[in-house]
Amino acid sequence: MLEPIKENWRLLLLVVVVVGASVALFAPQFGPDTAPGESTANATQGDTNLQYGLDLAGGTRVRAPLVGYTATDVEFEGETPGQVASDVAGGIEGVSTRGVNAERLSETGGAVEVTDPAVSEAEFRAAMDASGYSYGGIREGVTESTRNTAEEVIQGKINEAGLSGGSVQQIESSITGKWFMLIEVPGEGRQDVIDLLEERGTVQIDIAYPDENAEDGTAVEEAVLTQNDFENIGTASRSEGQRPYVPVSVVNEAPDAEQPPAQRFQRATVEYGVASSSGGASCNYDMESNSLGEDSDSCLLLVVDGEVVNAFGMRDDLAQSMARGSWADTGNFRLTTTSFADAQEISINLRAGALPADLDIGAGTSSTISAAQAESFRFYSALTGLFAVFAVAGMVFLRYRRPRVALPMIVTALAEVYALLGFAALVGYPLELAVIAGFIAVVGTGVDDLVIIADEVMSEGDVSSRTVFDSRFRRAFWVIGAAAATTIIAMSPLMVLSLGDLSGFAIFTILGVLIGVFVTRPAYGDILRRLLTVR
Repeated sequence: MLEPIKENWRLLLLVVVVVGASVALFAPQFGPDTAPGESTANATQGDTNLQYGLDLAGGTRVRAPLVGYTATDVEFEGETPGQVASDVAGGIEGVSTRGVNAERLSETGGAVEVTDPAVSEAEFRAAMDASGYSYGGIREGVTESTRNTAEEVIQGKINEAGLSGGSVQQIESSITGKWFMLIEVPGEGRQDVIDLLEERGTVQIDIAYPDENAEDGTAVEEAVLTQNDFENIGTASRSEGQRPYVPVSVVNEAPDAEQPPAQRFQRATVEYGVASSSGGASCNYDMESNSLGEDSDSCLLLVVDGEVVNAFGMRDDLAQSMARGSWADTGNFRLTTTSFADAQEISINLRAGALPADLDIGAGTSSTISAAQAESFRFYSALTGLFAVFAVAGMVFLRYRRPRVALPMIVTALAEVYALLGFAALVGYPLELAVIAGFIAVVGTGVDDLVIIADEVMSEGDVSSRTVFDSRFRRAFWVIGAAAATTIIAMSPLMVLSLGDLSGFAIFTILGVLIGVFVTRPAYGDILRRLLTVR
């Protein structure tokens, strides 16, 4: 029982790989994750679990830098990063510490960046000089940690918006050394993607209250709740007879030295007259003039990216719980908006977070592939793949004119491509034109290796002894192993460098070579041994 398995374990391994690829390609459990608000039926591309990238599904590609300047090799002189940022921000008119960040990179200092788009390089340089901190130089762009945060936030925005298959990566220009964010969103139009990316995504709650000393009679207490104060953020909802809203809860935990956000907000609503023991405030706020109307009580302002999108008072029961001090125990309330689109935008921004710096869409590039064009790419890719297979099969038959040698060669090469498709489905790697080119390259190199095996085995006439067969097969396998190593070394730079679609080509070419060396070539050897030797 064990003897046949021991003798044919390479062939059995190929069968296992093919079965595993079939499961990854067709089993619903391995289908793409369903994005929020998306049905399971729309999460896959066709009848398989394969996902298509921009070239084969259509969509938008945006390549843009993050706005900002960075001072490098800054000596902090014993100060904390927060104090350094505050000192530099103090030298730039109209910029708060939110627009300036300091990051410690060594024991003595690090980098300082400004992300406010209104600040020029000259203004930032003057502020650095005025602050008294020594620095090495100023370059365009932001720090690596800011780029990493931006990548996470953009990916979160894409996922929360239900744009399945979208991807984000950082790429560096080999000519200028400038860093860009490369965003690809299959199936979406250019303007929709740009609208999503151009939103900085900052959400906060302000309180506008009557103040006789203010110029227009209205004063504003800013940021009584900020982005990080929210938790358990719900999806945009709309019940019958009510305005759209986003259910949220406010964090009620903080270090001992700080007041929890929920308690701080509760205290502010009472202090500024939004809530009282007799009930909630009646709000009449003019968003065009940013002022309270006549006889208006205090208002809660919902501010997105610095713009007031809604102003509202407070229900009596909620206001009374605020006044009693019991609301902070749960911290639940609703962010009411004027439209369902605003509610969706706020929910996305709260879930994904705020971009640490603006994307400069104008300084980058963007392109769109239509659905019709993508469909033609899929058709011609499949046609090219079939042509490659039949061309290789025809040449193999012309060379050997022996079906027992040529047929296993073609079947083994196709099994290799099938295994690669299963891997792509398993890890959710989107298929692009470059990946398809990698598949075709795998067919060529795979059959080339199988030809080497067949030629070496039959180079000295028919072989009937398994010992002779194994000796010749080992010689052929050394040649194949050397060729595989050369291919992997040549393709490795393309795989690790930020070269866009070429990375996918290199990844699947290398993976195809590895599957060939460890699975398909040995399996073909087993098949050929059974067909050519005397049992």
